[in-house]
Amino acid sequence: MNNIKRTIVNENLSGKRLFITGCTGFLGKVLLEKIIRSISDVADIYLLVRGNAKYKTGKERFNAEIATSSVFNRLKAEDIEAFELFCEHKIHVVTGELTEPKFGLTESDFSALSRKVDVIVNSAASVNFREELDKALKINTLCLENIVALSRQGGDLPVVQVSTCFVHGLNQGEIHEGVLAPANINFPRDDQGVYLIDTVVGKLQSKIARLAKKKLNEHEHKDALIQLGIEQSNRYGWNDTYTFTKWMGEQLLIEKLQGKSLSILRPSVIESTLNEPVPGWIEGVKVADAVIFAYSRGKIAYFPADPKGIIDIVPADIVANGVILAMTKLFVSPGEINIYQSCSRGSEQPTTSQLVNFLIEEAQHNHKSYPKLFKNKKPSKTFNLVSKHLFGSIVKVIDVSLNTTHRVKSLFGFESEKTTFHKNISTALQLSTVFSFYGFPTYRFRNDKLLSLAEELGELGAGEFQVDPSSIDWKGYFGKTHIAGIEQYALKETKVYSLNKGQKRRKREAA
Repeated sequence: MNNIKRTIVNENLSGKRLFITGCTGFLGKVLLEKIIRSISDVADIYLLVRGNAKYKTGKERFNAEIATSSVFNRLKAEDIEAFELFCEHKIHVVTGELTEPKFGLTESDFSALSRKVDVIVNSAASVNFREELDKALKINTLCLENIVALSRQGGDLPVVQVSTCFVHGLNQGEIHEGVLAPANINFPRDDQGVYLIDTVVGKLQSKIARLAKKKLNEHEHKDALIQLGIEQSNRYGWNDTYTFTKWMGEQLLIEKLQGKSLSILRPSVIESTLNEPVPGWIEGVKVADAVIFAYSRGKIAYFPADPKGIIDIVPADIVANGVILAMTKLFVSPGEINIYQSCSRGSEQPTTSQLVNFLIEEAQHNHKSYPKLFKNKKPSKTFNLVSKHLFGSIVKVIDVSLNTTHRVKSLFGFESEKTTFHKNISTALQLSTVFSFYGFPTYRFRNDKLLSLAEELGELGAGEFQVDPSSIDWKGYFGKTHIAGIEQYALKETKVYSLNKGQKRRKREAA
């Protein structure tokens, strides 16, 4: 933390005051760790953290859910006192709600916050592909009005927005780092060609309001909102509600921050870290992990995916570095709007079939090294990737048969609980619904602008903030590092670590 290399990144971010959202999430934690470790001479970091039922204030939640994370183990091992001093003096937790006007702060507190920061980084999002439409709109689109308001209140503070490569929707072919037109319906645009989302948002909100007037119970209402989100997303040219609302969020920022400083960083499928802070760090189960779990737990021997398709995966540390470079660009070239994509283009991108083979090979030779993932059982030697139609037909036939058996048994008073096999089939159906779009890619993401930015900032090659995926050994990463990361981190219960211990220790030492 103390031996900082003087680079263009450090020179521009040294002494800066950062406002970051989304640090309770996977990418947010990796980003925060990297900033603390490699740009520790930032002046301050303000984190927006929502309180919850367990932790009433953002500070309490930070101490319990963020500072305790194993992502910081390297920093603690290298210099625990420096880490704790950083958290004490440079991290300031703002208790607030991203979707509430002014984050739920008072006018005076919101104004004061705007005077305390130099740059805004929004990495918060709902990444649920089947989110209720009203929630997805609030979290991925409308809450960005608060980001714009904070920027304006602070005298046009520069903004970094973390989006997703998948805002391309149903567009096919080469996906470049620019604004993409909807695939199905023409959106209104202004004289500069900027997409205007207000009319569409108004129509969506009217549909949501009409649903609320129907006499539906809580479960029915939630399902109706999910279905409405999927229907409207498909209508406008997107596969799911997540990517549709993220695209609209981009357009809102581009419209409201015209002539200001805005960087949009779009990652592809974010998975475990490649190198930093340690290889394989991950939190939770991500998109591509659906294949790993379907295979490792023997839920079903088939999965819907194109064997020759490229599922674009990018390690989380590469994405975090991309966010930092995009932030640096705001100070190097103020007054610009730039879009960058963090993806695996430029590496020897493996096909889905190759990824599965890496997984199977490792499992066959070393499944005992992953007792939690494979449940101490050697998995099958094969795992079949099939078409969406074939997979859906097979699973639905089995599901209908099992449901019929379940209903008949219930009718005659027998045990009505669904069998494990039945639950596995239901899981497979859910996975296929969510994953099928991503398992049959008809697009290829480009990252030319991000690589050019890395070169401009002196980070291409052996830099501190690597964004170039060309050095990734996919067999070693997906077949070893990533699987080991799932075993060690994703399937491991969190242990609580208290910063107070370090504070008390320093007080004892001072005494």
